[in-house]
Amino acid sequence: MRLSIERSAVKLYPDSKRVIARFFFTQDERAKELIKRVMELSDVEVFSVISPILQEYSKRHRNITRILNRHCERVKRLIVDLGIDFDTIPQFRKLLLGSYFTHEYSIESAAFFNPSIVEDPDQTELVQGQKRMIISFRAVGEGHISSIVFRRAIVDNNGDLTVMPSGNYVDEAELIRNAVYVKTLFFKKAADNHIDNSILEQIKDKLGDEFEYHELQRVILDLRDKEQNINLKLEFKKVLWLSDSFHDISFSMDTDISDRVIFPISQFERKGIEDARFVRFLNDDGSVIYYATYTAFDGHLIMPKLLQTTDFYNFKVCPLYGEGAQNKNLALFPRKINGKYAMMSRIDGWNNYIMYSDKIQIWEHPVLLQKPHSTWEYIQIGNCGSPIETEDGWLIITHGVGPMRRYCLGASLLKLDDPTVEIGRLSEPLIIPNKEEREGYVPNVLYSCGSIIHNDTLIIPYGLSDYCSSFAYVNVHDLLDRLKSKASAL
Repeated sequence: MRLSIERSAVKLYPDSKRVIARFFFTQDERAKELIKRVMELSDVEVFSVISPILQEYSKRHRNITRILNRHCERVKRLIVDLGIDFDTIPQFRKLLLGSYFTHEYSIESAAFFNPSIVEDPDQTELVQGQKRMIISFRAVGEGHISSIVFRRAIVDNNGDLTVMPSGNYVDEAELIRNAVYVKTLFFKKAADNHIDNSILEQIKDKLGDEFEYHELQRVILDLRDKEQNINLKLEFKKVLWLSDSFHDISFSMDTDISDRVIFPISQFERKGIEDARFVRFLNDDGSVIYYATYTAFDGHLIMPKLLQTTDFYNFKVCPLYGEGAQNKNLALFPRKINGKYAMMSRIDGWNNYIMYSDKIQIWEHPVLLQKPHSTWEYIQIGNCGSPIETEDGWLIITHGVGPMRRYCLGASLLKLDDPTVEIGRLSEPLIIPNKEEREGYVPNVLYSCGSIIHNDTLIIPYGLSDYCSSFAYVNVHDLLDRLKSKASAL
């Protein structure tokens, strides 16, 4: 008999009105022709075009003039190539130029799903029994491009969850390239991404054991300019794309968390940032840092990556390395175990693995942890977010794929001091798609990227058929008792 699950009436749907203003560019030749046309306009004509644009789009974006100025700056090299003194261009003309290189993108017009939930760093101004939460979602827009977005929620003493309304604006982060690269790790990742080895050797010879972005950029551009082969020129560009996978991003302090979107930046994630699994990580010294593993996708290759933040305003981003950092489904344990970081993964696409590391970026020697056991998970088993620590062991919410490619949620319990030991696993699903949940972008799929325990309630946010999101609640003691029973032990 399956455990009793309470489904929330709350459902969060994609909202096509939530848009960001992105840089729009076709090719140099067309862009130069466009710039020449704008420069030929009189000042009166410029003002007559840009003035209504500013009035209309200031209602849709927090600081539209800053965005348009930034996009004008991005075509400065073309303006200079045309023999125009960029610094003498009047402000309204720069804004008009920027507007022609801007388009709106609806970040969640297609889907809003696969959530994870963590405790908010800010727990002030709450009444007794309440806890403030941050929920991340995978938002999908035009072209099936995924990004990470957030909502804030409050859970009361009874475990009932209220999601705060989203803000009126959506902002991308400012990109900061200040990473220092370790040569051995960087070029190993480059080789993993099938970049031509002869190109890598040329670049490697001109760099020290550690180097910065601008040093790498200078070396690559110098070598690329000397290369005659068009295909090899592209390989040089791929190394720069990989370097963009290491960066910091920063949001304005005047943004609500629902205003912040982490949109693909690197070419290696240009087709999407998928299924972020956030976890509140407790360091040995008692300090807290938030990590999230996610999948970067360029249309062909998958690159597991890591986000880290303490405040959800400033994030560091880097790839993950090693034979264990392959495929999807990486989920970090919320603290070290026996002095080492611990991670779950699914390197072969259908079994769960576990691995340990002294360094959070490097993951080697994955060990098989779980194979599909029941009929509803015969195709594959994977985690649905980071393990949750309880007195009885590490609680793992899993997903299983069975007949008709139906995704159900399950649960397992691992030993606290040795999570390679499975104490028990549900032989039946915890949650099965019902009639209201099985229709969507991808039918018959329930999926979660991270749950949380509040008082005696396990709160499971989950995506419904890759379209929208909702929540389920289960008594954690009932679940743990079932997992510890002989009936669930393997």
